[in-house]
Amino acid sequence: AMTEMKTEMKTEMTMASTMTEPKKMKKAKKAKKAKNQSKVAIALKRFAVLLLMLWIVSIVIFFALRVLPGDIAAIMAGTNSTPEKYEQLRAELGLDQPLIVQYGQWLGSIFTGHLGTSLLTGQAMSTRLLTRAAVTFPLIVVSMVLTLVIALPTAVYSLTSRHAWVRGGLRVISQILGAVPALWAALALIIVFGKGNGMLNVLPTQGFPSNPLSSPANVVSAAASLIIPALSVSIITGAHLMRYTRSAIVDVEKSDYIAWSMASGMTYAQAVRTTGLRLAAPQIASVAGVTFASMITGVLTVETLFNLPGLATMLMTDLSERDLASVQTELLLLSAFFLIVGFVIDTIVRMLDPRLKTSAHSTNTRATQAIEVDTKRRDQ
Repeated sequence: AMTEMKTEMKTEMTMASTMTEPKKMKKAKKAKKAKNQSKVAIALKRFAVLLLMLWIVSIVIFFALRVLPGDIAAIMAGTNSTPEKYEQLRAELGLDQPLIVQYGQWLGSIFTGHLGTSLLTGQAMSTRLLTRAAVTFPLIVVSMVLTLVIALPTAVYSLTSRHAWVRGGLRVISQILGAVPALWAALALIIVFGKGNGMLNVLPTQGFPSNPLSSPANVVSAAASLIIPALSVSIITGAHLMRYTRSAIVDVEKSDYIAWSMASGMTYAQAVRTTGLRLAAPQIASVAGVTFASMITGVLTVETLFNLPGLATMLMTDLSERDLASVQTELLLLSAFFLIVGFVIDTIVRMLDPRLKTSAHSTNTRATQAIEVDTKRRDQ
């Protein structure tokens, strides 16, 4: 009798476990589906916020530029023009229409991808922007790469060096370089490396080839023309990023992860390079994104100094000539670049930091927990 009872109990337990396995699989599928739906919902929501911000920025840019004194029609008509000719020119340029109508036409041209036309030259803005962006954006990318190359190794070395004077010296140098304007750094690099008046006389300080991709010689000339401008920006931003990176790693050191890594056989330098950098990656990525976006200001200053035919020179020329149709498109694209960089960096930080992943799915976590409780009750 005892043997039969044990056999029956084993059979019941086997049947119960067999019945709960499909329920567990179903529960896991529901949790995974809820998590994926949450990711898509959050991405769509953030993208909608990005579009809303772009729309608000376009309104601010358009109506703020109309407050500026001056008129492109008056500049094109000249000082000796008659009022009739001035009014005729305004009508031809569409400046006599209400501001709401002008804004709607500009916004419609952006949605169609035309981006408008320069009132002064009559050239399509898409063509002008592509030509100038071929100088500005490579300069920004090269500057950011040099910034990371400067900041990350020096930040790690300022913590792992065995010599106190090296650690202290790097901190002092980063403080000094962080306070130097990009214009001063550019002038110092011109004095040292510039052709003509520089001490080493190795790198060009003016100009840029009109067709940089037309031949290998033009590619080399274009790359050489961007070295000093990129260095003048990256040295300053690299000093800032180096201090932030060092602080982020120091915060990680306060936890037990570095000690655990050293207990597993790593040296202190190896633990900082592997564990420390990996744990500080979300903070570093966030600061690097802000640095990358703010780098545009330094790049625009450097472009003017080195006479590079980029977006900065085009923006200043169009603004001085009151070509507002061009200026508003250029400012909107620069603002869109800032917002998109922020969007991408925020996404990268959420991927690197598991805590943000958890908080991002907080709305669906409660529903998932309720499903788990109900399932446990049913199993019991």
